[in-house]
Amino acid sequence: MPFRIVPIVEGHGEVPALPILLRRLLAEFNPAVAIELARPIRRPRGTLLKEGGLEEAVRLGAIEMGDTGAILLLLDSEGDCPAELAPSFLARARNARPDKQISLVLAHQEFEAWFLAAASGLKGRRGLREEIEDHTSPESVRGCKEWLEAWMPPMMKYSETVDQPAFSIVFDLRLARKAPSFDKFYREVEEICRQAILPLPH
Repeated sequence: MPFRIVPIVEGHGEVPALPILLRRLLAEFNPAVAIELARPIRRPRGTLLKEGGLEEAVRLGAIEMGDTGAILLLLDSEGDCPAELAPSFLARARNARPDKQISLVLAHQEFEAWFLAAASGLKGRRGLREEIEDHTSPESVRGCKEWLEAWMPPMMKYSETVDQPAFSIVFDLRLARKAPSFDKFYREVEEICRQAILPLPH
């Protein structure tokens, strides 16, 4: 049975965008084994944060994963400090299924902050003006979607389900690593790939 990554996300945009990003990273890391990507499991933020919500999503992810693979949780920090929130979230997830490999990343402030870190490479995409440059402190921005929208033509609105996957195809992964939470995400996926090629324990 192939190694399978099962993402769990909170936003509608991440459902199409995260698999695109994961496929790009898998191609970069080029693991020596086949890795399948399951369709992301989406649960609203309020559901995941309430008692039992995160645990239920993880248990469903474990079923989707099968015998070998990893569950990858990607949530937005929404202004809170990822270093403070992540340990409790990860503990809850691992307590729900201690027999499974589980990784968790909190995008700070939100997924789109990663685009801000590499904004110069998005010039001309989805109407973004040529003057756009990388944000020097992308994870300090409250309202990353609005920041991107401000660089679009008048009357054009940022769309999570359209723009998020469109930008995920092309944004510069190297530049995005200036955002600490994306660097964390990058390293977590790299570790998952490393685990995929290790022999199964007996």
